[in-house]
Amino acid sequence: QVQLVESGGGAVQAGGSLWISCAASGLTASNMAMGWLRQAPGKAREFVAAINWRGGNTYYADSVKGRFTISRDTAQNTVNLQMNSLKSEDTAVYFCAADFEMAAVRAGTGRYWGQGTQVTVSS
Repeated sequence: QVQLVESGGGAVQAGGSLWISCAASGLTASNMAMGWLRQAPGKAREFVAAINWRGGNTYYADSVKGRFTISRDTAQNTVNLQMNSLKSEDTAVYFCAADFEMAAVRAGTGRYWGQGTQVTVSS
């Protein structure tokens, strides 16, 4: 059974930093693309960042480039998102997603999803 379990997140003031992690089990991460999408209240889910597990290629939404860094830990089977210089508009539930195709992760149509973790940035 495939499971993606997020951890981290929480509340921080604008300009601060947070780290969230996604632990994957039940799948062969080396074949996967994994990433993060977020959904703010009243808004559609949007792509944040993704990483190709095998080669480590990364992709970012323009809104987070230069502030967020996605990484993978191949030993722990986790994908991490370091979020710096946070803004109030980054407030959302952040979801971990995985799929065999990077395009699916980036489009928000990934096969596997975590339950989400809340990130709240106060101004």
